[in-house]
Amino acid sequence: MKNFGGKVLFLDRSDINTDEIIPAKYLTEISKEALKPYLLEDLELDSFSPKQDIEGKNVIITRANFGCGSSREHAPWALETNNINLVIAESFARIFRQNMFNCGMMAVELPAVIIDHIFKRFSGKETSLETDLQKNLFVIKADELTDEISFNISDFDRSLVDAGGWVEYADSRY
Repeated sequence: MKNFGGKVLFLDRSDINTDEIIPAKYLTEISKEALKPYLLEDLELDSFSPKQDIEGKNVIITRANFGCGSSREHAPWALETNNINLVIAESFARIFRQNMFNCGMMAVELPAVIIDHIFKRFSGKETSLETDLQKNLFVIKADELTDEISFNISDFDRSLVDAGGWVEYADSRY
């Protein structure tokens, strides 16, 4: 099973689309690994530098409608090759969200008020997150601060995560 915790990358913007996650000019690459250096290359966000800010991060916390735009699987693949297996947001584009779970990754929605609280309390600090899948609980830590935040995913999405993705899920059942 993939790791669903680690250091957090905060992206304080809504409507980050799949072209910003992985620019279309790289969609001709023939391996997932080839996408790695281009993750979030075209994302315009104050004080954000993909070459400096992505390294060592495993979780993204962001705002609403993450993954909007094209329905390509390359966006989750680019995250996965950079060891980012969990994105937490107010909402996701439906196809992006399902592509994440189909790849054995997690796209977890939390209410806007909770996302606001997380940004106010933890953004700008060296923040880490642990996921307890059995308890549906995130534990977020920075310095002396700790928050426990409950989350929900469907039983089917949990099955995809447990299996490692759609292909592995299907292989084990059909």
